[in-house]
Amino acid sequence: MATLSLLHIALIYLAVINVVTFFVYGIDKWKAKRSKWRVSETALLGLAVIGGSIGAWLGMKTWHHKTLHRKFRYGVPLIIIVQIALLIFIYKNL
Repeated sequence: MATLSLLHIALIYLAVINVVTFFVYGIDKWKAKRSKWRVSETALLGLAVIGGSIGAWLGMKTWHHKTLHRKFRYGVPLIIIVQIALLIFIYKNL
């Protein structure tokens, strides 16, 4: 059995967290329309911070969710930029 490299593990993690984040945004939008219990804004932004920023952005665009909230409209793209800069920094310093 071949062992997964750190890069493969990181890519799998990012794929999973982004898919999960995308669907959590959709679920929260569904719940908002039905006046049900909601996912907290802290949890939604937290998912973006821990690697699900692309999924958060796609979820916002697809489900038209949280697009009027400043902290999401500007925060999620800012998180994406910071994460990309961090990845470039790490890549250049390996």
